[in-house]
Amino acid sequence: MSTPPSASETDRTDGSPVRIGALVPLSRPGWAEAGRHLLAGIELAVRDVNDAGGIVGRPLELVVRDTAADPQRAAAAVDELARLGVAALAGEYHSVVARAAAARADALGLPFLCSSAVLDALTEQPTDWVARLAPPQSRGWQLYADFLLGAGHDRIAVAAQPSVYWASGTRILRDHLAPRGGTVVELDMSALTPAAVCDELVGSGATALLLLVGHPDPAVPIVEAVRRDQRLAGIMIGAPAGQPEFAAWATLLGDDGAGIPFLRYLPERLGPLGARVGTTLRERLAEAPSFVAFEGYDTVAVLADVLRRQGADRARIAMSWPRVVVEGTRGQIRFSRMPGISVWQWARTPIQVVDRDPAEPDRFRILHAG
Repeated sequence: MSTPPSASETDRTDGSPVRIGALVPLSRPGWAEAGRHLLAGIELAVRDVNDAGGIVGRPLELVVRDTAADPQRAAAAVDELARLGVAALAGEYHSVVARAAAARADALGLPFLCSSAVLDALTEQPTDWVARLAPPQSRGWQLYADFLLGAGHDRIAVAAQPSVYWASGTRILRDHLAPRGGTVVELDMSALTPAAVCDELVGSGATALLLLVGHPDPAVPIVEAVRRDQRLAGIMIGAPAGQPEFAAWATLLGDDGAGIPFLRYLPERLGPLGARVGTTLRERLAEAPSFVAFEGYDTVAVLADVLRRQGADRARIAMSWPRVVVEGTRGQIRFSRMPGISVWQWARTPIQVVDRDPAEPDRFRILHAG
């Protein structure tokens, strides 16, 4: 680790703010709806921390930067936030962007608690500077593969765009399904239109199509094309990355968007804190909060606890990850080292496979959990 800042710089008692930086996708081509939910959770937690007395009498101050799903923009934001003197970084939704931010934070010696991104290899080498709340992609997508097999689907088509994230997801699915008799058929969305996807599906023998693509385009046109193709009346559509979680999905697709299983990171029942936070988030967002909003809240809850115990010294914050024990909105949060994961990881993040109920698309059905 780099030499920590002096106590005079980091542990001031003059009532000056303790600043944390927030990386959030708030504009296109970023998934701005996810970013809005993430920021709502972060902002609510900051408000709650300050209402409870702040960080040992010092207010917690948020410095927000829009990453717009751009890795270079995110890395530049990390540089800027480090110069501004933030004690730690929070947030980010897109995995490829979070990876760029984590690499830069690691190089600068700036603690980063990643909220939502799931790529297993968030950093190239093991680091003490980065911790993560979302589960590793391998854990979530293996659970999704188990759901598929349990539902009778052993030949799976994936409509995938070129991306490290989508390629990683495809590999996880294939590696987990193959020993269990399952196969994966890849459909390259850099070369296929939604209509061509339907034609490929007809001859593929697949009983399920997974959308490993961006939202709303081309995810929405693909769903519309498949739903309207009589040849594919029996095929299941899935979206492990969680596109149907947000209200815009239901708005754009209506009934066509129901019955599409996806991953989300919530327990079956929220405890008292989660229920209270969920009610307030619903008021702030004017819609049901997604799991991403809860991830945002939990990120600040953890950082505030660390800051109260360790002060704003960056090195002491990073060294404290393995000692975190915080009651979050979705359960007790602790970090540990997991095989193959380069960052400090919440190992018990709740995971569900859910869909929107075809009879009531605003209601979610839990299909599988782990």
